[in-house]
Parts: sequence; structure tokens; C-alpha cells
Amino acid sequence: MAIPLLDYAPASQNSRVAGFGVGNDNSPKIYNIANIFSSSDMGELIEAAYRQMFFHAFASDREVTLESQLRSGNISIRQFVRGLVLSNTYRTSFYDKNSNYRFVEQTVQRVLGRDVYSEKEKIAWSAVVMTKGIEGFIDELLDSDEYLEAFGDDTLPYQRRRVLPSQRIGEMPFNLKSPRYDAYYRAQLGFPQLVWQNTVRSYVSTDRTPKTGDPALFLNMARGINIPPINTPKVSAQNIDYERLVPRR
Repeated sequence: MAIPLLDYAPASQNSRVAGFGVGNDNSPKIYNIANIFSSSDMGELIEAAYRQMFFHAFASDREVTLESQLRSGNISIRQFVRGLVLSNTYRTSFYDKNSNYRFVEQTVQRVLGRDVYSEKEKIAWSAVVMTKGIEGFIDELLDSDEYLEAFGDDTLPYQRRRVLPSQRIGEMPFNLKSPRYDAYYRAQLGFPQLVWQNTVRSYVSTDRTPKTGDPALFLNMARGINIPPINTPKVSAQNIDYERLVPRR
């Protein structure tokens, strides 16, 4: 039996306050279907969607069918976002590697473009995940009044009010604040690893490696040759006949 969404008090975050600042290069770029005039613009929107939801998508992570439907106008941006969040890549990267509370936090950041208000909101949405599953949780997020008022059907979600005019440094990006894997799963996967070796290994670049015919290759062989010394008798300078040694013409 599904239970209704638990009540939680929304905090006064920056995303809930109207902004009066002038846009600059640090302001997030808003992608709307009304601003798409060419296939390259649509490709840029799709790449921005992957960055927002996955942070990065390899070739095997891309949803080719969803991209084709979006390009042809068969689905809206909101439906495209729903397909990305319900994809196998998002499930294995975020749901399978985290607890329900952390999965809720990361999904709210990416879908609603803001941080969770409090632990009560995490608990409320985690109860939805527990009773309705991932699909029910995603549907409630995308059908919520907050999402429809902030993005609607034709605007791609983004991190709202990240740059703060009253502060020297704005909010940290979500992909840096909330890594994909939890600390427990990062330890299970074996990273990060601190590798330290006592002996320093020397490295010889390939362009300095002796080639065939280089005398350096025969150095050890030359050192191994045992040549006996030549016993030359010592002659005193007083016993040398210089007059006889001078050639005559």
C-alpha cells in the first residue's frame, strides 16, 4: 500500500529566492526547446542533459532511442529526462551504489536543480522509493509543482542559483559535492589507492635506449677482456744517445 508523501518544511534556499543579478559568463546556460534552431543546437542540448544527469556519458551509456525521439519531436525534454533517470546507466551508477537516502539526494539535485532541504525531505522521498519504486519516485518528482514551475516540459533542468552575488564563491557543483559512489562502495571498488614504493625506479626514455651497433652495447664485453700488461724496460734519460737518434741529411 502506497503512503502519501510525508510533510517536510521547505527551507529558504537560494533556489527559492528570485534572482535580480545580471547574467554573466558564470551564469548557467538555460536550454529550452524554443531556442533550438539546428541539429547542432539539439546536440548541444543532449550533451548538456547527459552532463546534468550522468556528469559524463560514454558511448555505451548513451540512450540512442531517446535521442532519436527527442530530435524528431516525439517526446518533450521532460520525457527525455525521465528516460535518462530511469535508464540502466543511472540505476547502476546511483541506485545500486548508494542507500535510498543518498539516491534521493542525488536525484533531487539533478532533477530539481537544488539541494535537499533537510533530512526530513530525504526520509519523505525515501518512503516513496520504498513503496512506489524508482519509477513512482521519478514520476512524482517530474509531476511535482516545483518541477513544472521551474522547468516545465521544454526546459532542461540545471543547478539553480549556483552563483551568488553576495558571496565571492558560489555553490559547489552537485557532481563534486555528491560523488557518484558512496564511501562504502568506493572502498569496495578499491579507490582511491595510495601507492608508495621505497625504491625509486629509474626510467630510460625510448629515444635514449642504445640501438644496434651502439658502442655502449659492447662496454661490458670490453671490460671483460683481460689484456696482460706489456713489460717495457725502463730507460734512464742519461743513457739515451740523442746524437745517434738525430737523423742526418
